[in-house]
Amino acid sequence: MQPDTRDLELTTLLDRVARQDASALKVLYDRSASVLFGLAMRVVRNPEWAEDVVQESYLTIWRSAGDYRASLSPPMAWMGLIVRSRALDLLRRRAAERADRTDELDETLADTLEGDAPNPMDKVQASQQARALHRCLQQLEQAQRQVLSLAYLRDLSHHELAEQLRLPLGTVKTWIRRGLIQLRGCMAGTI
Repeated sequence: MQPDTRDLELTTLLDRVARQDASALKVLYDRSASVLFGLAMRVVRNPEWAEDVVQESYLTIWRSAGDYRASLSPPMAWMGLIVRSRALDLLRRRAAERADRTDELDETLADTLEGDAPNPMDKVQASQQARALHRCLQQLEQAQRQVLSLAYLRDLSHHELAEQLRLPLGTVKTWIRRGLIQLRGCMAGTI
């Protein structure tokens, strides 16, 4: 099947799903699930989790198919974005669950072990690193500094940054990549 023909078929199926056509969802699933499962696997690296991600993604597709616009992206790209978002959500939930479980252990260990307050040398080293990072950040262009700050201090994804800054996604990714390369080089020279 030609790519244009496949896109047309998937777009037609999404239109039908938007009208709550369950049979269209089944056909859409049959045509796209293996590709979307592969994407989920690349993100979560666990077959059971990937299955959960794909399942959640098709529920989202069922509810959001009316929002799909063929003029903005190919259908597989749109569905792939949903899968990626669900996969990242799952990883965040798993990390939060692990953090909750380890908090209790951390409290118990803190009560039984010697104090873990940083010693004076640790504080000096952290202060020096912070000053070096500040100097290196000042050497970046304003746009790169802003994108990196939003990405890491507010924990925004590339897509969220692009929306917030009203910039193309590729531009945001390029600025982050170049900024990190410059920061690594600068920090390597100062530490």
